[in-house]
Amino acid sequence: MRYVSVSKRGTLIVWNSDLSNIKPLEMCGDSFSKKQNRRRFQDLTTDAVYMANVQNIAVATLTNGIHFFDVTTASGFEQVHLLGLSHAATALCYWYDTEAPGEKCVLMWGDDKGSVNLLWFLQPFKGLFEIPFTNQTGPLKIFMPNISAHSALISYQHIPKIHSEPINKILYEPHDELIITSSESPASSVVIIDVKQKSEKYIWRIEKGVKCFDFSFSLSLLVTAGVGPAVRLWNRNVTSRPTAVLLSHQTSVVDVVIHQALGKIFSYSKDAVLKIWDITSQQCVKTIELIFPNIQACVSPEQGSFPLLLSLTADPVLLVTCREYLAKLRLTESNKTESNKSGLYTCALYNPHLAQVITACADSTLTVWDVKTGIKRVEVRNAHGKEEVSCMALDVHQRRLISAATNGTIKVWNLLNGLNLHKLETVSNTKVTGIICHHDDQLLATGWSRQISQYSIAFSKDIYVKTDLSWKSGYQHREDILAMDHCLGLGLLATGSYDGVIIIWTLALQKPITRLQQGKVQLPVHRLLFLQKRAQQSHLRSGAVLLSSQAGSVCWWSVYGPRHNHGQFYVPDELDESVMGLSTDQENTLLVTGDTTGSIKVWDISQYALSPGDMESAKELPPVLHSWRGHERAIVSSEVLVYESQLFVLSASVDRRACLWTREGGCVGCFGQKKQWDLSNPDTYQTNRHEAERCVEV
Repeated sequence: MRYVSVSKRGTLIVWNSDLSNIKPLEMCGDSFSKKQNRRRFQDLTTDAVYMANVQNIAVATLTNGIHFFDVTTASGFEQVHLLGLSHAATALCYWYDTEAPGEKCVLMWGDDKGSVNLLWFLQPFKGLFEIPFTNQTGPLKIFMPNISAHSALISYQHIPKIHSEPINKILYEPHDELIITSSESPASSVVIIDVKQKSEKYIWRIEKGVKCFDFSFSLSLLVTAGVGPAVRLWNRNVTSRPTAVLLSHQTSVVDVVIHQALGKIFSYSKDAVLKIWDITSQQCVKTIELIFPNIQACVSPEQGSFPLLLSLTADPVLLVTCREYLAKLRLTESNKTESNKSGLYTCALYNPHLAQVITACADSTLTVWDVKTGIKRVEVRNAHGKEEVSCMALDVHQRRLISAATNGTIKVWNLLNGLNLHKLETVSNTKVTGIICHHDDQLLATGWSRQISQYSIAFSKDIYVKTDLSWKSGYQHREDILAMDHCLGLGLLATGSYDGVIIIWTLALQKPITRLQQGKVQLPVHRLLFLQKRAQQSHLRSGAVLLSSQAGSVCWWSVYGPRHNHGQFYVPDELDESVMGLSTDQENTLLVTGDTTGSIKVWDISQYALSPGDMESAKELPPVLHSWRGHERAIVSSEVLVYESQLFVLSASVDRRACLWTREGGCVGCFGQKKQWDLSNPDTYQTNRHEAERCVEV
């Protein structure tokens, strides 16, 4: 996860998840500075929005223009400057279908005349605009009056005079194709219309208008705030009076956000005070006075137009801005502090040789559990100091564990007693995201360093094992590598990166042989999985033998032949989610997915994408055999395991639970619960999952 902040003067700064400055991006201007030998931007920005499916950032300015930044590469650059809008864009919104990211999507903006404009991108993966070949440097300038020249890729729609004053916020609700806008006009403070303008408008008339709002379709809830300190809650179908008025702030509220999953509303006032409200009880449950360095006594700090950003990742956070400062607040449950990372699982795996489950936590704890009973066998605390364990693997004999952390350290452990056998030389102090161990205990590791490093742990008696950086072909990925898997039957290695690129390597020659990518723009590759059984069958090798999870979709790839993409399907039941757990049984007839909603699904893939000519099966979803909500929060690992010829599913989540399930979704138990189970006796299974969770030792 990365964040982008936008200044008034057109500087975009990209930050990593720890709010460390990665790189600045600047918009081009017309005035030339001889001293700096570059064009200076002298405009004022009004709003910005991230266009996730095409990895662009759109930035609006007061001089009736919108700048488009291409951020598919690490450097990032301004690609297009759309200018000559009829009026200045004051608020932006972007929507695309996460289940079909290559289909029609829309950038919409409200302007300073109270109108709404919609720019529909008809084939986003082919391009947002018609970009001719040119030797000129700098962004391509496109004039809005000439937008019809791009009709093959763009359709423009204008809805005039929704408000009598400038629109200060715009949202899109795809369920009913609704546009929600607000202004400081008392006559039209909030307006809800449908895109086709066939239904009746909903108009809220609020004294002194509205400065900010948020909307939840599923809760049928509209939250508004205006000039004063009051926060008002409305039913979306009742415009005459609010259902509640929340009074607690001392100064004007400048932004509000609904967190539907937590059942909370966040409101932020001009004096840098954040309040958290419970939607059901309509009570303020927490007040946080944010101390920014630029706050002076008795002086209200300057606030931007959109100071709150809710990031609903696996570990959700709220970003708050105050002029030139940025703060990050972790949204943890009230009985768990931010520093308490105990039990916050980051990954898990199954060792069939020793019938063990190994879990790793964010507090650097490794735990070995007996799968038959759920009893804890070995625990290693501070395995990598205080660093989060990011990934794990077993050696070829399944007697040793290899663990890696976010600071680049890699260690080898004895699974029977927890002793640290080896410490591997660190290549980079960046996060390790993938480890594999192939023949003769040759270990390969990669991650944010974008390198593939090698180690030999076969017969080494030394504590410190040096790295071998002789892997040929050097840097092939332009962005951080997030996933890795290998196929011994084909002698192949697969690596996937943040920019959606998958590279297939030969293990013998250490060279890339194939580069896989869906269209022009791709989303991060979270997981890779080779279908080992299919790869062993020569008549199936030309079909899909590699799976990748990207933005909630599972993509199917072949590594041979002219056609590589064999279809994809979206897994979660909700939009804007991701698949972080991906595993299959030994026969490759079942696929188990775990996503960021906490759901687990078992799919029948026995007939899916078997051969290049079998494209009919890939057009439809494979049958879902079983589906259940296994966790309250995001699943980080899911794995199929077999015990006494019975199939089970292992899952680990950031909700501090690692659980074992039957293939139908019955809960065997949660690792760490006081009551042990007998995997050979279904009568001992904990059928009530919530009861099992209450019994877990923390």
